[in-house]
Amino acid sequence: MGFEKLADLREQLRAQAQQAAPAQAKAKAAGQAKKRDSAKQRDPARKQEPARKREPVDPTVEAIWRLQKQFPQAFPKNPAPKVPLKEGILADAAQHLEALAMTEDQLKQAIAEWCKGSRYWACLTEDAPRVDLQGQPVGKVTAQQAAYARRQASRRPGAKARPAKKAAAPQAAAPQATPAQPAAPEAAAPQAAAPQEAETP
Repeated sequence: MGFEKLADLREQLRAQAQQAAPAQAKAKAAGQAKKRDSAKQRDPARKQEPARKREPVDPTVEAIWRLQKQFPQAFPKNPAPKVPLKEGILADAAQHLEALAMTEDQLKQAIAEWCKGSRYWACLTEDAPRVDLQGQPVGKVTAQQAAYARRQASRRPGAKARPAKKAAAPQAAAPQATPAQPAAPEAAAPQAAAPQEAETP
């Protein structure tokens, strides 16, 4: 091919491109308009869809949310540590049932739920201030109450496994230290019989 033929071919391609450009622009504009129209049609449809219903919430949890909203100093939100509540706080909170929009039973359940669990028991340390609904100190945690809280915390399922492992380790180490001494059958028999007697009514 010579230069002349290449120049002619270039001119032909340029002419075809100019003719096709307006057609492509129209098609492109039409495509964008369709997208806009379809988006407009979808938006009203979305608005007409019923709002997703939230899953039902436990009434006790909802009551705790209301307590946290009404009395944030006495019922702090997680991750803030819980605070020891005043003894008799149920009677104080019962005066606000109307503002809390709950029944007395719901209030009792909410406060009972709030006061159990490791997060609450951890705050019950000796001489820690107890607070009223407004967060004002009104008393202190006694040594007996703090000891009760520690016992409750140790009864948690996760807490039982840890001390058992520590207690089992020294017992397992003792027989290994003295393998030459045979175990006395009389000493083992009363130990094995004792749990059976305790389990039988």
